[in-house]
Amino acid sequence: MKLYFQAFVMCQSMFCAFPWPWPVWEEKAREKMLPFLPLVGLEIGAVWAILAWLVSVLHLPGLMAALVVAAYPYFATGFIHLDGFMDVTDAVKSCRSLERRREILKDSHVGSFAVIGLALLLLTQFASAASLPQRSHTLFLILLPMVSRCGSLLAVTALPPMNTSQYAGQNLPKSHLAAGIGMLCAALCAGFCAGLPTGLGLVGCALGYALALRWAYRSLEGMNGDIAGYALTMGELAGLAVYALL
Repeated sequence: MKLYFQAFVMCQSMFCAFPWPWPVWEEKAREKMLPFLPLVGLEIGAVWAILAWLVSVLHLPGLMAALVVAAYPYFATGFIHLDGFMDVTDAVKSCRSLERRREILKDSHVGSFAVIGLALLLLTQFASAASLPQRSHTLFLILLPMVSRCGSLLAVTALPPMNTSQYAGQNLPKSHLAAGIGMLCAALCAGFCAGLPTGLGLVGCALGYALALRWAYRSLEGMNGDIAGYALTMGELAGLAVYALL
């Protein structure tokens, strides 16, 4: 049980910017980290819903409220997934050879494609947040980061990693797949029980993740953390946009 608790703390510290009272790292718990990723998403989503409720209670001007709601998920993750989004955008849109695309993926410099992609991403995120319906969207915001991270859990476990990936050489248990599928189904069921817009918004997130993953994975011919961050960012954007349109 102690190893599982350590795995959760390690996952939370690595993929979430919320402070933890004391540092924890246990190498034996490393392979148990990934199944806790959706739970970290649930934690991020809960704070997201509370923040959206607060801006409503405080009667912030519409555009200011939208800015807070739109920007929160990036701050909550310490911009780690946004960094992956920019790296993948630069690499794939370069249209170079596979070797060169992988070099660009690991390059610390920011290219023009990343800047253009980031600008479009932020504009779409802000527009979607500004277009959220007046109905309560508490459960949707709670579950959205969970669904996107279920996608990352499944992708990292099921797809062959690049040689340079942090997951290369790790034999991730196939039980991770069962955990990811189970949590994804539970989140989608809870969404549809809350209402059709919530359920469809979460489905939009899952489909957006899958399409972004397919595009990046096929271009780079391997899986790594940057691709997971790219697909997660695109999945949450797709889910938010679908929910705002309903």
